[in-house]
Amino acid sequence: MKEILGKAKTVRELLGGARYSIDYYQREYRWQPKQMTELVEDLTSKFLESHEPGDERGAVEAYGHYFLGSIIISDRDGQKFIIDGQQRLTSLTLLLIFLHRQLADEEEKGQLADLIFSRKHGKRSFNLDVPDRTPCMEALYTNGGAEGFDTADQSESVVNIIARFDDIEEQFPDEAKGAALAYFTDWLIENVHLVEITAYSDEDAYTIFETMNDRGLSLTPTDMLKGYLLANITDADARNHASKGWRERVAECQQWSKEEDADAIKAWLRSQHSRKIRERKRDAKPEDFDLIGTEFHRWIRDQEKLLGLDNSAAFARFIQRDFRFYTGQYLRARKAGAELLPGLEAIHFNAQHKFTLQYSVLLAPLLPDDPEAELLRKMRVVSTFIDILITRRIWNGRSIGYSTLQYAMFTVIRDIRGKSTGETAAILTQRLADDQETFARNERFALHGMNGRPIHHLLARMTNYVETRSGMASRFAEYMAPGKKRYEIEHIWANHPERHTGEISHRSDFAVMRNRIGGLLLLPKSFNASYGDLPYEEKLPHYHGQNLLARSLHPTCYANNPGFLKFIQESGLPFKPMPSFRSVEIEQRCELYLRLAEHIWNPNRLVEAAAS
Repeated sequence: MKEILGKAKTVRELLGGARYSIDYYQREYRWQPKQMTELVEDLTSKFLESHEPGDERGAVEAYGHYFLGSIIISDRDGQKFIIDGQQRLTSLTLLLIFLHRQLADEEEKGQLADLIFSRKHGKRSFNLDVPDRTPCMEALYTNGGAEGFDTADQSESVVNIIARFDDIEEQFPDEAKGAALAYFTDWLIENVHLVEITAYSDEDAYTIFETMNDRGLSLTPTDMLKGYLLANITDADARNHASKGWRERVAECQQWSKEEDADAIKAWLRSQHSRKIRERKRDAKPEDFDLIGTEFHRWIRDQEKLLGLDNSAAFARFIQRDFRFYTGQYLRARKAGAELLPGLEAIHFNAQHKFTLQYSVLLAPLLPDDPEAELLRKMRVVSTFIDILITRRIWNGRSIGYSTLQYAMFTVIRDIRGKSTGETAAILTQRLADDQETFARNERFALHGMNGRPIHHLLARMTNYVETRSGMASRFAEYMAPGKKRYEIEHIWANHPERHTGEISHRSDFAVMRNRIGGLLLLPKSFNASYGDLPYEEKLPHYHGQNLLARSLHPTCYANNPGFLKFIQESGLPFKPMPSFRSVEIEQRCELYLRLAEHIWNPNRLVEAAAS
């Protein structure tokens, strides 16, 4: 083996002026929302532990440090190839691009640009130099987003890069934005460290990789918890029975993902046993909620008395009753999150927003002795509450990211733990009544560069609601499906401000009005390609062949359509045909959409769910 070098580097030292390549046979970029959410949460939480508003900029140097792991490099005559670590480096680059977009100061943007790409002979090369990913990285860096970037027929890596950048936009917490953003940027590039291990032959690099990943038995927290619990069951038959049940459940969880068993255990323990959560202030110590998330196997050892683990039978019951019941209900919720299940649709809707906090909240009121019907009612009530809460926040331009809502969800868990369906519905209905983020609070809800995906979801829900309440079959899955036949947000006004100079004189005012929620529809991508640039009067006949929300603009929709007319009469919603579409019509459609949202996300649904 030739010389091996290992050096701890800050993000600035690692990426400044660097250029890393990836061999063609390397695996694709495969991070999913869970991994990106955890990265953003870990980094921002560590930063916020130290940051206080009013700190001097130089105080960042004394903030806490964070270790992001190691990368393994094969140096071939000065050209660096990543053997292990491309997932983290790609994700880190996406975070830097996001921050570059958010910062206003050009000097600060410039220091990030040096970490994202380098120039040689007038040509820009990204620090991760992978040719087939360059166009999408250019779109993210240059345009500040991937709107309009067609992912059809693109590689798995490109599709995931676009999706994970969207995840960062959605999950980045409000607390780290605004005045704190420049501090976070300084902290990220100076206080976050990685170890770069460099070998000077591929053979040596892969030997290091295999040694670090394959040798020895690496016990997971789940393994360690299992060993501890089983060791305290003295009855051999009970221990064997508990061990078998544990193995079966872990195998079920791992059909979802390699780490799903740990996620299920965290959701269970947080839902039933977390009493405190770390305060968001400097030097605050981690509490139950936090410790369960990072070291649940140790936390249980330390909390034997709280958990009633004082004899062999209690340890057996902890596995056979509590572990089996709550992880089983977790898997039920995960399945509902992945597909539309009758009665649990709201869990799927929340999962579409990548709201992973919902699983602990869903488990909170459940009891092992609850009848099956009661379990389902509780899940419906809680998921409906979360659906209303996060949709209101989206409408008001508020973050629904993990860090932002973690404390709020902890307090919900604490308040509804072990409660009956009726009690849970009453508590959560009152929370919505006290909530300031109502739909009526933001009458100027509009599309902008960072909320395209949430608005797509809202338009799909609205369109589907109008159609199903008019007696038509649900098409929500179709409206949300990716691929060549996917649906996209359609601007009713084409991007031609000159057509509206009679009522709007400035291009900026035109853009604001064009992006208002009432000026948007959800239509197939092919429709926008064929008709999107036409004047409204020419597009209107083509709207009549589309979904019901689009057809509602056309006068013919109100003739011989008894299901739709009955829905209008019962709901009182101000639907009406619009032969022309000027600013006044956009305002009228905004009012319609606002009232439609209040129908769909009505807090009375919690009482209905409790009674169903």
